[in-house]
This record gives sequence, structure tokens and C-alpha cells, in this order.
Amino acid sequence: MQKLNLPSYSFNFKNTKNKTLIFDKFRKKYVVLTPEEWVRQHVAHFLHEEKKYPISLISIEKQLLINNLKKRTDIIIFNAFGNPEIMVECKAPTIKITQKTFDQIARYNLKIKANYLFVTNGLDHFYCQMDFENETYIFLKELPDFIKKTL
Repeated sequence: MQKLNLPSYSFNFKNTKNKTLIFDKFRKKYVVLTPEEWVRQHVAHFLHEEKKYPISLISIEKQLLINNLKKRTDIIIFNAFGNPEIMVECKAPTIKITQKTFDQIARYNLKIKANYLFVTNGLDHFYCQMDFENETYIFLKELPDFIKKTL
């Protein structure tokens, strides 16, 4: 798989029926290794290991309904109160990040209402903080680290 603009992590792989699978420690199962999954796994590990978000607050491929259509978010990080804090949209490294990508995550976020958005293809990363009052987002240099808050 392609080298990404993220730290390297150790992954477990296995082959079955001519497909390579990667173990997803967040979903606790093997999943088919696609270029997008390669990015998703690196981002999830980055958020956990570098940004210190606990595994218990990281949800991968969460289903949601938008206009009666089933969609999936790549990664959602919840805060200690169970509210969406960060929503991540992952694309394969060959997919260029465009306005269409931001439109997609923005549509999803109308329902999710995460405070931060993270869009990446594993090579280019874009971080935004939502400004719900003005219905826009502010680009950031990086995402905040996890801050433990007590209930």
C-alpha cells in the first residue's frame, strides 16, 4: 500500500479468498484492505495515538440517514458527554480533495453537528472548526488534542 503523509503504524493483515484484510482494532474485526481503508486505519490510529482520543470515543463507519438515504461516516470522535466532536471524511490517496468533498462532509454534518471536520486522502489533510452561528467553517492548522473533561 502507498506511503501516506501520516505516521506509520503496525497493522495485522491476513489473506482470504484472494483479498487482503486488515485488522481494525476499533471495530474489533478484519475488514477488506482498500486504499480508502488504508487511509481510514491510519487516521484512526493517528487520532488515538498522537491526538490521544480514547478508543471508546472513536466510531468507524457509523451509519446515518440523510434524506431517507443510508450513508456512512468514515470516523466520528465523540466527546466525554457522548456528543460528536470530530467527523472525518477519508478518501483514497488517488482521490483529490475538492469542494465536492467538503460539500459531502458538510451535508453529513447538518445531521451530526460535530464541532470539527477533518478531510483527508492520506496525503493532504484539511481541518476545520465549525461556526454554527454563521453557518461556515474556519480552517485550522491542526486538530485539537483530546482533553479529558469530567461529567
